[in-house]
Amino acid sequence: MNLHQLRFVREAVRQNFNLTEAAKALFTSQPGVSKAIIELEEELGVDIFARHGKRIRGLTEPGRAVLKSVEMIMQEIDGLKRIGKEFAAQDSGSFTIATTHTQARYALPKLVQAFMQKYPKVRLSLLQGSPKQIAEMVMRDQADIAIATEAITSVDGLVSMPCYQWEHVVVVTPDHPLMKLKSITLEDIAKYPLITYDAAFAGRSKIDHAFEVRHLKPDVLLEAIDADVIKTYVELGMGVGIIAGMAFDPERDQNLRTISVGHLFGMNVSRVAVRQGAYLRTYMYTFIEMLSPTMNRKLIDQVMQGGKDSYDL
Repeated sequence: MNLHQLRFVREAVRQNFNLTEAAKALFTSQPGVSKAIIELEEELGVDIFARHGKRIRGLTEPGRAVLKSVEMIMQEIDGLKRIGKEFAAQDSGSFTIATTHTQARYALPKLVQAFMQKYPKVRLSLLQGSPKQIAEMVMRDQADIAIATEAITSVDGLVSMPCYQWEHVVVVTPDHPLMKLKSITLEDIAKYPLITYDAAFAGRSKIDHAFEVRHLKPDVLLEAIDADVIKTYVELGMGVGIIAGMAFDPERDQNLRTISVGHLFGMNVSRVAVRQGAYLRTYMYTFIEMLSPTMNRKLIDQVMQGGKDSYDL
């Protein structure tokens, strides 16, 4: 048994059981991958993959158990490599953050700027996607951390920590009838076509839940992943927008007005997630501490080890 065999098994699964693509990803030959997997199966005495002819179609029941062990072993190997790299260069290396558009566009710019001033030798990358996509990026080692509001708390294999709270706001044109009300209700909002986030983004689940509780069915005219898109269509007079409060800039959005609706939709918590058992370099701890002032390295370690599961803001 060797590490190459384990890598081949893991990559075969990642490439949807396509050995040709797995071989390309690992810069080797398809016959070599196939042979190594067969030799591992013979050594273990079980079939890892279910086959149809020469093609593999999926994992067998023992194969799923093998894959789980393979993932754990490879995570430990990756951790050893990172330890070596960190002690060789404490303040340099690569750092990949997977996040949603709202976080990347509105929440992170100043923080990233401050971080890069503190660690100018770190090569920082920002990957964007839906909460489900960014969680997968971390699980597949394509990113070091994920930052989002929705979904990442329920992903097996990820440990998440709260960063900061925020509220939704309604955005309208200056002459909109809602601006004349001293306070607005869900019933008031539901009278107008709504323009808001796609179901997977930026606290949309809380928006939907609030209307459902009041037995209201608002006319959602347009859904988007980008608050700038939402604001553009609101400016055109097509409806009432609901966006994250952080996404409104009075200087840039001079043709719009906001109405606070935190009392209607509740508080939202953005969270940072890392893979369980991951090795964090010093500057990654620093970034998380900058992202959430209530966090420190000791507390982060406790959360990752399962000692602070109930921790919250």
